[in-house]
Amino acid sequence: MTERPFLIGLTGSVGMGKSTTAEMFAALGFPVFDADAAVHSLYGLGGAGVEMVGSAFPGSVTNGAVDRRALARLLGDDHSAFERLEALVHPLVTRESEKFIEQCAAKGKKAAILNIPLLFETGEANRMDVVLVVSAPEHVQLSRVLTRPGMTKERFDIVSSRQWPDAEKRQAADFVIQTGEGLERTLADVKKIAAILRRRAGEK
Repeated sequence: MTERPFLIGLTGSVGMGKSTTAEMFAALGFPVFDADAAVHSLYGLGGAGVEMVGSAFPGSVTNGAVDRRALARLLGDDHSAFERLEALVHPLVTRESEKFIEQCAAKGKKAAILNIPLLFETGEANRMDVVLVVSAPEHVQLSRVLTRPGMTKERFDIVSSRQWPDAEKRQAADFVIQTGEGLERTLADVKKIAAILRRRAGEK
């Protein structure tokens, strides 16, 4: 029986720098599961989530794939609609993450990182061995988010309202990675934490 790798949950609020931080860990040799990429695949042509999302939200599918902009318009600021969507998609993402973990185990990987934006909100933190939270000052977070296509302050507020506050995430974290002081500082912190994680995972 293959041994399950040491599971490292990586999370943080929107605009905190999760993707950049995950890329740094990947460059250091850690296998990384990207929940957002999994959702993109599930929503894509032939994806496992297309039919169920289309049924639950008529008008959200175009040419055999989920139209994310159309879906966003249908969701609006309706919290119950977001919850219904998450109830449909979250089990599929979890299934994909389990496949990833199994693949890591089969390859003999001692540790694996799961980059999941709603790690705490969905309860996924409970199956991690350690949790990393990526954080930045609020003004840095907002300036990053507002550079994204189609993002407005109102949209940002809606997304933020569905996530744990940054302060609560930091309090629940095993490690906090600050990304507001430039890439060089972030990479230095990532390298220090990576060394600790390797030891905990039993890597030589």
